[in-house]
Amino acid sequence: MPSPTYQRIADDLRAAIVDGSLPPGAKLPSRHELARQYEVSDRVAVEAVRLLAAEGFVEARSGSGTYVRQRPQQQRLARSWYTDRRGGSPFRAETDAAGRTGTWECSSKRVAMTPAVAERLGVAVGDPGMCTRYTFLDDSEPVTLSTSWEPLDLTEGTPIMFPEEGPHAARGVVDRMAVIGQQITRTVETVTARTALAAEAEQLHARPGGIVMTITRVYHTADRPVETADIVIPVERYALVYEVPVR
Repeated sequence: MPSPTYQRIADDLRAAIVDGSLPPGAKLPSRHELARQYEVSDRVAVEAVRLLAAEGFVEARSGSGTYVRQRPQQQRLARSWYTDRRGGSPFRAETDAAGRTGTWECSSKRVAMTPAVAERLGVAVGDPGMCTRYTFLDDSEPVTLSTSWEPLDLTEGTPIMFPEEGPHAARGVVDRMAVIGQQITRTVETVTARTALAAEAEQLHARPGGIVMTITRVYHTADRPVETADIVIPVERYALVYEVPVR
């Protein structure tokens, strides 16, 4: 089934913005010009431009027209398989290496495992877990949200029960789990994208309705999964960079 006309008009304009034919600050054709060019009504042309505005590609200026939006310069968020992660947080190591200051805010509480989380961790729905919610900040700007879960049948009563408290706080999952004899051997990450929830956009200082990358991460030992997390990153400002060693 062919796409609605307004979507095809929006796609042509979107492609021109992405390839630089319509650079930041360029004025879009008026709705009357688009209507004549595509032989459609003004209403259809307006719907095409509204779609681009909702996606964050263009912005309307009262009494002037619609212009290609100046998009923020993307920063790189590195995710490496071979970084030396001993003695501290991987996030802080990455920001330090880039000459920036990495910090985070967090809170932990005991929760009952939801079906999705229980499946990832190989436990029963309703089993007790420790849920920790993080906001990671790069030079005081929120860059990433993360919600992690650890099964309490593994960590309860140990020095690492609360990820951000005690003698092993802020050391990262690999180091913390090693304290209780759990040697992590692999990590599985699934990357997708979706529209940001309203609360996520507010926390990340992002545009409402913007697109975010989501990473579902699971840490495994040789015997079982020991931690899982949902990570949210605004795509407009940050690009994921994966470094994979070649053997």
